[in-house]
Amino acid sequence: MGWQPMNAPAEVKAAARRFAQSFLAKGFRPAGLHCYTARDGAALYWRMRLKDPESREKIIRPIHLNGGGYVLGEPDFAGKPKPIYRLHEIAAAEPDQPVWWVEGEQKADALARLGLLATTAGGANDDDRRDFEPLRGRHVIVWPDHDDPGRAHGERVAAKLRALGCTIEVLELEPLALPKGGDVVDYLAAHPEATAADLMALARCSVGDATAADASAALPVELLRGDAVTIEPVRWVWDGWLAAGKLHILAGAPGTGKTTIALAFAATITSGGRWPDGTRAEPADVVMWSGEDDPADTLAPRLRAMGTDMSRVHFIGATRTDNGRRAFDPARDLPPLLDALRRRRITPRLLIVDPIVSAVLGDSHKNAEVRQSLAPLVDLAAEIGCAVLGISHFSKGTAGRDPVERVTGSLAFGALARIVLAAAKQPDDQGGGRLLARAKSNIGPDGGGFAYSLEVTAVPDHPTVQATRVLWGDALAGTARELLATAETEPNDDDGADIDGFLRALLADGPMSAKSVLAEVAGAGGYSRDQIQRAARRLGVERRKDGMRGGWVWTLPESPKMAATPPKVAKVAAFCEAPSSPPSLSSVADQPAGEAAGGEEFDA
Repeated sequence: MGWQPMNAPAEVKAAARRFAQSFLAKGFRPAGLHCYTARDGAALYWRMRLKDPESREKIIRPIHLNGGGYVLGEPDFAGKPKPIYRLHEIAAAEPDQPVWWVEGEQKADALARLGLLATTAGGANDDDRRDFEPLRGRHVIVWPDHDDPGRAHGERVAAKLRALGCTIEVLELEPLALPKGGDVVDYLAAHPEATAADLMALARCSVGDATAADASAALPVELLRGDAVTIEPVRWVWDGWLAAGKLHILAGAPGTGKTTIALAFAATITSGGRWPDGTRAEPADVVMWSGEDDPADTLAPRLRAMGTDMSRVHFIGATRTDNGRRAFDPARDLPPLLDALRRRRITPRLLIVDPIVSAVLGDSHKNAEVRQSLAPLVDLAAEIGCAVLGISHFSKGTAGRDPVERVTGSLAFGALARIVLAAAKQPDDQGGGRLLARAKSNIGPDGGGFAYSLEVTAVPDHPTVQATRVLWGDALAGTARELLATAETEPNDDDGADIDGFLRALLADGPMSAKSVLAEVAGAGGYSRDQIQRAARRLGVERRKDGMRGGWVWTLPESPKMAATPPKVAKVAAFCEAPSSPPSLSSVADQPAGEAAGGEEFDA
């Protein structure tokens, strides 16, 4: 009998003959005996294949050693995915060696005889029960059978492999002139002189083939039929908060510790620690780029202070070009980053980009330019299966609005992100501290949050180095807008009685320049700009401008008509945030009237 592939031992061939007797009596002939192995090459089970030469009907039966003899069926894998074919060869191969994926063991064996690395799941419907993890990060060439089930199988496999960070090439079948249902075995039968190099040339984009890659850009748009889509659940890094393969935004006002929160996420992932909700993270690698903080004196100390497994952290450094080294640019350098991750076989679960606005090549306030610039980052997240967390700020003067709309720049930042997180400080009269809220989620529940505080502590093994770490607190209920509205309420401003009385008394004698009002009220009472503005609105204070070159003047509604020539004042710049001490206005005293710092109009 022709049980040839994989040099099956005599006892396996004898078992196959015994189990095949009833089919052999009906005219079937042996077509193959294929061994599925563990990574170390140990045989796990065999699949015998028989074929009727007239009807071409196929019979496939697995057999395995159970105790003292061989029995029909596969061994018990205890609910785990089954190994792919010729696994031991893939495990032993160099990581940059391409792997061919085909539909069936005979086809993989045919490619292997040419010296190519090849594997399969078995039949066209067996891919959903196989372990694809050994192919993570590799370059895989998919050769589907030339029929609808074959194409659907190839598309499903390609999608699974892309999620593992693989580079995928799907062979174009039309130029090969294969019959309906034809495959690699049929092609080799028609081209008996074909070599491994010949087959590599058939790939639409073979490894390092720039010409083929350029040609692929001119191919028609790919269409994926609905029934070929494999339904998959969202793969959570942190259930409900961080999703693999998705873009996230973490935004907040300055001083809320956004970068430290991102580092706390990295510490949890690399160490397999617990999330704020008590669930445990699966240990994995983290990659980070920061355009604002230095790894040596800021990022690494904070990570160490939070118990990070530093061997799993990878800081993005410079980009090497033909002209030397230059700073990494997230707007241009994602392709070389992806190449570096693959070459070093790094499969991160989290990629931090701080700040996310640096990934935009163009105007970060223009919707189209933001979407176009962030698309490669979104694609990278999906391709390598990691959560991407971009750090951003809240725009000034947006307190009380929807937190997603407050993210600096175009609304496209919040629209493209599947999850938006918001950080805020809580006022001292409410216990102080900070909170992290879930402002938006397109793939799960939104709302809710966690309290946290920032603590300065000595870095382990570096007693003279101080670093900030996150201490997580209780879970919080409510929408992000509600939580932030409570957190951003100014102290001593519940009814505004004190500041209202002070402002009314100040304006009782007549109009005053806006600059003088702000200086008097802030200096005497320690009130912030926002508190003064709210008090002015409550009192119905009128704001008037004296001509084109005059300054802003405040007056109570009942006050006498303002003087014909009020004092000339400079317009006061809008502050980034309410200061802890009375603000100094000297820095803007020399600005031309009618111009605010940073070019923003100030509602005096």
